Amino acid sequence: MELKNVYQIEQAMLLGRGELFRLGIAVLFIVAIMIYAGLTTEGVQNNYLLIAAAMIGAYMAMNIGANDVANNVGPAVGSKTLTLTGAIIIAAIFEAAGALIAGGDVVGTIKKGIIDPAAIPDGQTFVWLMMAALLAGALWLNIATYYGLPVSTTHSIVGGVLGAGIAAGGMEIANWDKMGAIAASWIISPVFGGMIAALFLYIIKRTITYQKDMIGAAERVVPILVAIMAWAFGTYLILKGLKKIWKVDILTAAPTALVIAIIIYLIIRPFIKKSVATLPNAKEGVNKLFVVPLICAAALLSFAHGANDVANAVGPLAAINDSILHGGVVAKATIPLWVMLVGAIGIAIGLALYGPKLIRTVGSEITELDQSRAFCIAMAASITVIIASQLGLPVSSTHVAIGAVFGVGFLREAIKSNYAEVVAEIKHHHEGEEDHIAEDFLSAFEGASFDEKGGMLEELKKRSNKTLTKKERKGLRREYHKELVKRSAALKIASAWIITVPLSGLMAAMLYFMLRGMLL
Repeated sequence: MELKNVYQIEQAMLLGRGELFRLGIAVLFIVAIMIYAGLTTEGVQNNYLLIAAAMIGAYMAMNIGANDVANNVGPAVGSKTLTLTGAIIIAAIFEAAGALIAGGDVVGTIKKGIIDPAAIPDGQTFVWLMMAALLAGALWLNIATYYGLPVSTTHSIVGGVLGAGIAAGGMEIANWDKMGAIAASWIISPVFGGMIAALFLYIIKRTITYQKDMIGAAERVVPILVAIMAWAFGTYLILKGLKKIWKVDILTAAPTALVIAIIIYLIIRPFIKKSVATLPNAKEGVNKLFVVPLICAAALLSFAHGANDVANAVGPLAAINDSILHGGVVAKATIPLWVMLVGAIGIAIGLALYGPKLIRTVGSEITELDQSRAFCIAMAASITVIIASQLGLPVSSTHVAIGAVFGVGFLREAIKSNYAEVVAEIKHHHEGEEDHIAEDFLSAFEGASFDEKGGMLEELKKRSNKTLTKKERKGLRREYHKELVKRSAALKIASAWIITVPLSGLMAAMLYFMLRGMLL
């Protein structure tokens, strides 16, 4: 046997060992939950259903950790602000903290009100419905993670509840108006996220990186941007992440967060001033100023995600727990500590075992990110959710974050392509002149500020008799178009979003009939 073949076999075995190790840890966690649930529910009627639900809840939590959490830390990893290990540690700690500190005591059992609980005939049917919905959502997340597709956990559960609900009570059980609003969020979420991220990136370019004195501009602008981030995240956390501890409306949350933002501005401004003295007057120097804000953003997003989205894993489990203990269909269910721990620990384990794949997808496989671009994505993630929640628009945090990544990438494409067209136009205006004249103009143009570039172009057009026709401009646009966003990734992710609700619904309906058949 050739040495090359031996090496390939060894590599395959190492890969297989890694997969077996991850699978073994996951199975051990589910078995531990099974044993714990069995011991704590001993003597409870139909406790085997609660044990099975706890195992499915643990499986769901791990899949949320593997798929959904990547949106919070992926940009920080892709921009090389955090290492993969560092990101996983930060996300695991803050996800668990968010779930346990601010995760809520009560959860709505019928997610988003998409089915009518009055149409569910009895408590046993309700338990089967919830188990089928939970398992279907977990299976779809598992499949999506395997193929490297970031999808919405909320939509997975919504599809599961809808499909199992229709299987249990017929088509009339569904609230189709709510489903229409959720379907609209497939467009609203990524478009809002993309627009806000692109806007912030344009502001950074216009006010900092397109200036001659980048570092001087950064000294003035970065503290303001960090204060805006503090205001946005403060409002976001007060409204969404701390609602268990302090429940307030936007009119209280926003002014409170504004006070925090002003204090942070006053604290960070002298630190920025000190830092810029040692940084080069280049984009790399500017990016270093966003490192600490980005790490904070990743931690805060993880905390808010843990506070809100752990309910996607443990909400149906809490509903099953309440239904078995008290009987009947429950519209609101209390979340026992052990149930919340299943969600918090499961998310941390899933993130550590299977999260790196999705973190790489979000951070580096859609478009190239640096610190300033990743900062814009984090800003979009918090601001979009705040705006949408106040307007009553249903949005997915996953769709917002991925939309923000695409927004940053498409803005870069437009800027790069436009700049290449401008350079080509400058050369066109200098046709027939000596080469060094065009080179000198381009050199001066490259070093000019944004406003000076505009003035130079206007002056060049005035003194040049050469003008480009509409057809020539279109040709330039085609010739110098640059693709900085992977179209294949955009198509795959959009397709996954579209099929999430119907596919998880179909799986839930099938699982409901299987469970009903086995348990009757």
